[in-house]
Amino acid sequence: MALHIHEAWILLFVIPGLVTSAAINHEDYPADEGDQTSSNDNLIFDDYRGKGCVDDSGFVYKLGERFFPGHSNCPCVCTEDGPVCDQPECPKIHPKCTKVEHNGCCPECKEVKNFCEYHGKNYKILEEFKPSPCEWCRCEPSNEVHCVVADCAVPECVNPVYEPEQCCPVCKNGPNCFAGTTIIPAGIEVKVDDCNICHCHNGDWWKPAQCSKRECQGKQAL
Repeated sequence: MALHIHEAWILLFVIPGLVTSAAINHEDYPADEGDQTSSNDNLIFDDYRGKGCVDDSGFVYKLGERFFPGHSNCPCVCTEDGPVCDQPECPKIHPKCTKVEHNGCCPECKEVKNFCEYHGKNYKILEEFKPSPCEWCRCEPSNEVHCVVADCAVPECVNPVYEPEQCCPVCKNGPNCFAGTTIIPAGIEVKVDDCNICHCHNGDWWKPAQCSKRECQGKQAL
């Protein structure tokens, strides 16, 4: 009886070992998801690092080859570290540019406004005009208007008048000055009353006339 029990224990220890070695097979168990993904990636996607460069459309370029990526108009060179692209200092676009093209590496102005705007009116480049009798203006190639305002000289009379389309006042009756409240012409002596003879200052027309008293005719008559 003791012998049979001993043999039974031996079978219990031996049989699980046989079952385990026979039943476990790695082909029956799927690999980890991480291992699957890594395997699939190597099969589907080629790794061009250090071998070439790929543009946005999937086209492969060799090391040292020059190409234009889809997201840039500037040329790039394929290197082991990836594409190295030119980044030039592009000229500034004129603020009044009306048409800009981006076909090249730098944006380019194709059309600039060819007129000047001044007080609601348009003028051609290099056109000269007078917005007022005292202003002389010119439309510059920069689309800016430059103006010069006339500096009028001091009139030689006390009663100047403004003529239409003329900037500065004119003395229609020639130079003159005031003798009291009377306007007398310059260059001659004028007897303003029975006792006073006056004349204008030479060149200083705005100053009152110089007058000298003479013996009054009324007293002589008496």
